[in-house]
Amino acid sequence: MFLRRVARPLMMMAKVKETTGIVGLDVVPNAREVLIGLYTKTLDEIKTVPEDEGYRKAVESFTRHRLKVCQEEEDWEAIEKKLGCGQVEELIEEAQDELKLIGHMIEWNPWGVPDDYECEVIENDAPVPKHIPLHRPGPLPEEFYKTLEAVETGTLKQAISSSKKEDPEITSGESQAK
Repeated sequence: MFLRRVARPLMMMAKVKETTGIVGLDVVPNAREVLIGLYTKTLDEIKTVPEDEGYRKAVESFTRHRLKVCQEEEDWEAIEKKLGCGQVEELIEEAQDELKLIGHMIEWNPWGVPDDYECEVIENDAPVPKHIPLHRPGPLPEEFYKTLEAVETGTLKQAISSSKKEDPEITSGESQAK
C-alpha cells in the first residue's frame, strides 16, 4: 500500500514510455542522449561533403534544428511534440540511416562529376507491352494556353479582369441551382 502511494507519483513524474506501438521498434529509455550523440556525429561527418552542395546544406540545417531541440528539452514527449517528426525512437532510426547515407554519398561522390561530362541518352523505340501504362498526360485545358499567352505578352492583369466580368456574381439572395 505504501509503495503504491509513493511509486505511482514518481512514475507519473518520470513519464516512462512502455511501448512505441510500432512492431519491431523498441523503447529507448535514454533516447534524448542517443539523439544528441547521433546528431553531433552527423554534423561532424557531413563536413567531408563540399560546403556548396545542397545535400550538405539540407542535412546540416535539419540536424542543427533537431539537435537544438534535443538540447533544450529534457523530456522525450516535448522533443516529439516540438519536432513533429514521429517518436524519438523513429528519429533515432532516421539519424542512423542518415549517417549510413552520408558514408555512401562520400563513397559515390555525386558532386565530383566534371562540368564537361556528357551523359549518353539511349532511345529505344521498342513497343511498350500492353500491360504497362504509358503515363502520357492528357491535353491541357484551353484556359492554360490563354493564361500562358497573357503572361508572355504582359496582358495578364487585363485577361484576369476580363474573365471576372464574364462570370456573373452570385449574391446571397440569388439561387445557385437552376
